[in-house]
Amino acid sequence: MKRVAGIAAASTVATAGCMGMASAETGTLATHVSDKPGDIADFESCLVTLSTIRVKPTDGEAKSIDAEGTEVDLVNLQGEASELVSESELETGTYDYLQVEVSETNATLTDGSDATVEVPGSAPLKFNTQFEIRADQTTSFTADFTPVKAGGSGKYVLQPVADEVTVTYESTEEDSESTTANETATDSAEETSTETTTDSETETTTSTNETTTSTNTTATTTE
Repeated sequence: MKRVAGIAAASTVATAGCMGMASAETGTLATHVSDKPGDIADFESCLVTLSTIRVKPTDGEAKSIDAEGTEVDLVNLQGEASELVSESELETGTYDYLQVEVSETNATLTDGSDATVEVPGSAPLKFNTQFEIRADQTTSFTADFTPVKAGGSGKYVLQPVADEVTVTYESTEEDSESTTANETATDSAEETSTETTTDSETETTTSTNETTTSTNTTATTTE
């Protein structure tokens, strides 16, 4: 009986925890990746598979987001280009950093030979840029990393480019307000049209009645 009571108590705590999370405000984190100058010019293609994204709230434990094995080609992400790799809901607040975990690389050099591209220490690529998750807003975090030749070994390592990380915020409320304004304008136009039609019909009826009265008067005078 004591064991059953313990299980019931644990279930109550879990339910309370879920209720607490349900009431918390959330925002959207959209994680992009890009590639700024390194040794990317050596490559015909540099395919990188992302498995996990981790974020660390200032007042909490790190959270993992499944990147679902998204594959990107860094050769196609040079300059201002970037690619969305994950979009997820997170609790509002300040976050200290974002990490990208690479599970696989597959690269070919411009001469057609295969290239070895590694992540230093097989550790996630860490971007120490603080960002916020705001209620009903999308935070776009662009993580920039690039392959760099590792001395004379013929190998390349992926390195974060800290000064190229960008964070932007976009509100969804403005779009909602714009839609409401358009609907109001449409309703107003319909009301004006109805009123105009009604006035026109009244004027026509009055004119017809006046014509009929005039005809009747003429007939009486002739007799």
